[in-house]
Amino acid sequence: MQIIDIYTHIFPDAFYQAFIKAAPQLGPIGTRLRGVKPIYDLDARFREMDAAGEGYCQIVSLPNPPIEDVAPAETVNELCRVANEAMAELCRKHPDRFPAFAAAINMLEPEAAVREGRRAVKDLGARGWQIFTNVAGRPLDHADYEPVFAMAAELDLPLWMHPARTAADMPDYKSEKKSRYEMWWCFGWPYETSVAMTRLVFWGLFDRYPDIKIVTHHCGGYIPFYDGRVGPGLEVLGSRTPDEDYSKVLPSLKRPHLEYFKLFYGDTAMFGGTSWFGTGYDFFGADHIVFATDAPLGPIKSTIDALAGQGMPKEHLEKILSGNAKRLLRL
Repeated sequence: MQIIDIYTHIFPDAFYQAFIKAAPQLGPIGTRLRGVKPIYDLDARFREMDAAGEGYCQIVSLPNPPIEDVAPAETVNELCRVANEAMAELCRKHPDRFPAFAAAINMLEPEAAVREGRRAVKDLGARGWQIFTNVAGRPLDHADYEPVFAMAAELDLPLWMHPARTAADMPDYKSEKKSRYEMWWCFGWPYETSVAMTRLVFWGLFDRYPDIKIVTHHCGGYIPFYDGRVGPGLEVLGSRTPDEDYSKVLPSLKRPHLEYFKLFYGDTAMFGGTSWFGTGYDFFGADHIVFATDAPLGPIKSTIDALAGQGMPKEHLEKILSGNAKRLLRL
């Protein structure tokens, strides 16, 4: 059975060299990432992929951190160009391993993002674009970013939405200067995803672009697990906020707000866990779940095994493992 791992990360050497040159202060981040050998060493990566079984392939994208966080806008434009050409070359050389990639775009300059985004699709073969849940601390539901979402809707290819937060961004407690024990990652990233999804829904994104496709990492953060709070709980939006008027938000939407959340796609990159599946599967449905592992930062084989052990109908399993990815990416 074919398996398309739709969310995996790679750190091509050409991009690494440009990355370190552009932001030498971030050398330790590059060094740490390259400590994960399969993220740059193809031999090591292919061994991991082979262990997953015949028919397994990967859609590649850059890893965290967002490029927008590491350099000024002009430099980010160049880094995106280098990254996309490097990933395109990998796909050309190893089409059975890497049938496509998600392009890097510079959200600091949305017009430049659209130019590079179109080039990556038209000239390099990208099948969508990776964005992050915020742009250097700025929310995605800002009018400046409308052209990027319009591009995605027009070209009918997905946006991969990756969470982004660091220990220093938001402390767990006001009395402390940073988040401790990696809570910024373990709980902060799903929170980032949930907030970004909600802001896009309340922004009316899906009313303007009903067919837009957004893949949320780690199965939609907390959204599937808190559908009561998200749905009925937010039906009284504004009642808890006396200093802001939210009375026009929900009436401005064409559908009940909870329905929009099910238009996102959730992936299976849950580090081999199984308790999430029933809830995520029920919430998104078999047509809106895509197989992903976060490799090489997450486990491949245990994610495959966890999914195969859920006892779902074979046709649903085939959709999740490859069918939905083929449809989304038009492979």
